[in-house]
Amino acid sequence: MTRLGYSEEMRRWRVEKYRERDRLMNVRLGNITVITAGSKAEGLTCWLESDNDILYVLEGVLCVEAGFNLHKIPGDIGVFRMDTRVYPGNCRLLQERRGHTHSNEIHNCLCDNGYGDILLSSSLFLDKYSTSSADMVLLERAGPSTPWLAGGVLHVDGVRALRCHCPSILQRWAARPRHWPSPAIVQKVVALGAFVTPVGFKESETKHMEWRNCFNTGESELVNNLNGTQAQVYVMLKTILTDVLRPCKKEVTSYVIKNIVLWQAESNSQDEFDTRSFFHWLHDGLRELKTAIATQQLSYYMIPERNLMAGSGLQDQQKSQWLTDITDMMAEGPRVILRLPKIRKAVIASPEPMLWFSKKRMELEILYLEFFNRDWKCLSENGVVDEYDDIKQEIIRRMVELTVEVAQRMRVEGYSVDDMSAILKRIVM
Repeated sequence: MTRLGYSEEMRRWRVEKYRERDRLMNVRLGNITVITAGSKAEGLTCWLESDNDILYVLEGVLCVEAGFNLHKIPGDIGVFRMDTRVYPGNCRLLQERRGHTHSNEIHNCLCDNGYGDILLSSSLFLDKYSTSSADMVLLERAGPSTPWLAGGVLHVDGVRALRCHCPSILQRWAARPRHWPSPAIVQKVVALGAFVTPVGFKESETKHMEWRNCFNTGESELVNNLNGTQAQVYVMLKTILTDVLRPCKKEVTSYVIKNIVLWQAESNSQDEFDTRSFFHWLHDGLRELKTAIATQQLSYYMIPERNLMAGSGLQDQQKSQWLTDITDMMAEGPRVILRLPKIRKAVIASPEPMLWFSKKRMELEILYLEFFNRDWKCLSENGVVDEYDDIKQEIIRRMVELTVEVAQRMRVEGYSVDDMSAILKRIVM
C-alpha cells in the first residue's frame, strides 16, 4: 500500500495540500466557499485516480430547524426553515426571510406550494447552476452533482450547497455510545455543522422540491481520524468495489464503503485495529457489504434512519452475481487482494524498480499539487497568473526532468515510449 501511494505520510500531506488549496481559493471568491470533499479531502487517492469532489457553498443563505430564533441570524442573511416531514435525511425548504445577497438567484428557484408557503426547488436550483465554460466539458449529471472534465484529464464532481443549522441531528449523533472517535473529535464534527444539497429521495413524488442533509466536512474529519489500518481497509474495499464488482449505474458507491468503515470504527475498540488485523477487518467489511447488498439495507452513519441502499436500482441478476463474487472473495482469505490489478502488480513486481517508480510517482504528485496551489498564490488582483514565477518555473523544470527519467527507464526495460504527456498522465493516475 505504501508503494502505491497510500502511506500515512502521503495521506496526511495530501489532506494539508487540498486544505491549502481551499484557503487560497476562498480568499478570492467572496460569496461562494469552496470545500474539497470525498477522497481528496481524505488524502486517500492520487491526483488523477478519482474524481475531485468539490462543494460550492452559497454564502448569505442559512437553513434552520423549526423553532430556531431568527433574531439570532444577521438580517442580511436569507433564511429557510427545514420541513423534515419527508424521507429521513431529507427536507423541504420553506422561505422565512429573504436575504440581501444572491436574492435573484434564489428568487428564480422559489415556488408557491398553494398553501401560502414559498419553497426552494432543488431541481430549479440544480438547473440554474448546471452551466459550462470554455475550459470545461459537462458530463452526465448524477444526483446533486454537476460533473465536468477540466483540461481533458481532471474529473470534477461539483455540488452546490447551502449551509444548514441542524443541532438536533448532530446532537443525536454525538450522544451515541461509541468506542470511536474521541469526545474531542465528536465535538469538532458537531462544530463543523452541516449542509443541504439539491437532491431528493429517489422514490419520492416530491423529490424535485426536496434537499438532502450532508455532513461533508464532518465526515472528512472522521475519516482523517481513522488509524492507518482502518484507512487501508477503506482503500482496499473501495478498490474491490471498482475493480471487481464494477457498478454500472452507481448501484453501490464508495460512499456505502465509507459508511461501513465508519460503523466498524465506532463499534470496536481502536486497540483491535492494527497491521496484524488488516485481513480480519477487510473480511468483516466484505461481510457487511454482502449483507447490505442482500438485504438492501445500510444505515447512514450520521442519520441511521436513512437507508443508503434505498432506491439503489440493483437488479436481481446483478445482486445474485455480486453476492456470489463477495462469497468467493471471503473464502479466498488474504489472496483476495491478488484480484486487484494494482495490488497484484505491486506484490509480484521486482522490489527495486517498483520502489524506484513509486518514489518518482509520489514526487510528481507532490509537484502537481504544489504547482496548482502556487498558481493561486501568483494570482494578481485582476485575475492574471504570473507564469514567470521562479518557484513555478522550478516546479515545471523538475516535472519535466522526472518525466524524462521515467521514459528512459521504460526504454531500458523494453517499453515503447512515444507520448511524453501520456507518460506523465499515467504516472499520476
